Amino acid sequence: VQLQASGGGLVQAGGSLRLSCAASGRVFTTYTLAWFRQAPGQEREFVAAIAWNGYRTDYAGSVKGRFAISRDNVKNAVYLQMNSLKPEDTAVYYCAGATYYSVAYSTGGSYDYWGQGTQVTVSS
Repeated sequence: VQLQASGGGLVQAGGSLRLSCAASGRVFTTYTLAWFRQAPGQEREFVAAIAWNGYRTDYAGSVKGRFAISRDNVKNAVYLQMNSLKPEDTAVYYCAGATYYSVAYSTGGSYDYWGQGTQVTVSS
């Protein structure tokens, strides 16, 4: 599976962005997909995850209620709708894929496939 993230950009605080991640590979529809982010000088952190059928989602506490993860298995894509953005959301955002929904879904080591990242910058 290959993943390619897009949709990042510069937005003012309080604004919205929608990230997309296009996936290739026949087994995409069975994969757990997630978004992580990494700010300069900080460790990579979990943002959100979604099960293969969309019936389960999990979010980091810092984004719960503001971000929404979704997927379209027909288009082989996963999305991250980000609303009420804050300057602390500034980071490179990465999409990731795993063959199953691990109990350690918020840990990067649970994912086998990673996209190249897209920059999100939120100005105050």
